[in-house]
Amino acid sequence: MSRRTPSRGWRATLSSAADWIEKPIEALIRACGWSSIVLVAAIFCFVFWYAAPLLPKIDWLGPDGFFTSTNWHAKEREGATYGVLAMIIGNFAVAAVAMVIAIPFGLAAAVYISEFAGPRSKEWFKVGIEILAAIPSIVWGFIAITMIGPLLIKYAGATMGTNLLNGGIVLGLMSIPLIVSLAEDSLRAVPDSFREAAMALGANRWEIVYRVLFPAARSGLLAACMLGVGRAIGETMAVLLATGNKNQIPTSLTDPITTLTATIASEMGDAEAGSPHSQSLFTIGLLLLVITCAINLTANLVIRGNKRQS
Repeated sequence: MSRRTPSRGWRATLSSAADWIEKPIEALIRACGWSSIVLVAAIFCFVFWYAAPLLPKIDWLGPDGFFTSTNWHAKEREGATYGVLAMIIGNFAVAAVAMVIAIPFGLAAAVYISEFAGPRSKEWFKVGIEILAAIPSIVWGFIAITMIGPLLIKYAGATMGTNLLNGGIVLGLMSIPLIVSLAEDSLRAVPDSFREAAMALGANRWEIVYRVLFPAARSGLLAACMLGVGRAIGETMAVLLATGNKNQIPTSLTDPITTLTATIASEMGDAEAGSPHSQSLFTIGLLLLVITCAINLTANLVIRGNKRQS
């Protein structure tokens, strides 16, 4: 007896059904791809909508201007001032201190995990990095108040434990896991043929790292560092608890400061909806969005330039 083969009619039906299903799936995938752009635009529109009524009323560059003054008295119903200069400087100062700590330690840890650690040690280190990244920011704030602050008072001569240096240390520790993960992936993405060629020329392991791997993975390493900066700029609760939340321009590492994010977090609960105070906080949020987008755009341009040069 001869075996029966499936009729061509069934095959044609299945093929047409697959073609019919393929189009909606393709449309869904395309919609998911565009959704990130739509969501970013929607967030910009949402923040701008609530900040817009106050924007024409703000003196941007005058004596008590938004960008030129440290006088922040947004709660006043009459004679309110909206100077955010101290907050901007505090934001970038604490991020700079954090990156001084996070970038060297993060890159060094990524190099060790990628090139020097054994298989078992590598797995343990990766688990530890993931656990470190999962610690909530409020817990880091508690650590800053109860552990780091007293040490700074005792050994750094600080008058109070919550200050710029405390916030920088905490943000540095919070940024290290992100930098380590991305930098380690970039180093591992370098082909093994690069390492083998360098070893054949007589290079030792350290020479392979800084003469071969770093130049080959510089785009990924730079992206990791820039994402760490973005994490430090946008962090809220840990900075609010660690920096002292005092609106002043810092003159030393032990001065208490405030940041744009900390101001929003500390005052939004007291701001009446639709009031000039609430609108001023949305204006700060709009400024933060512009800053973070500028950092990401700069990072993309620099990375593209490095790729073209390489």
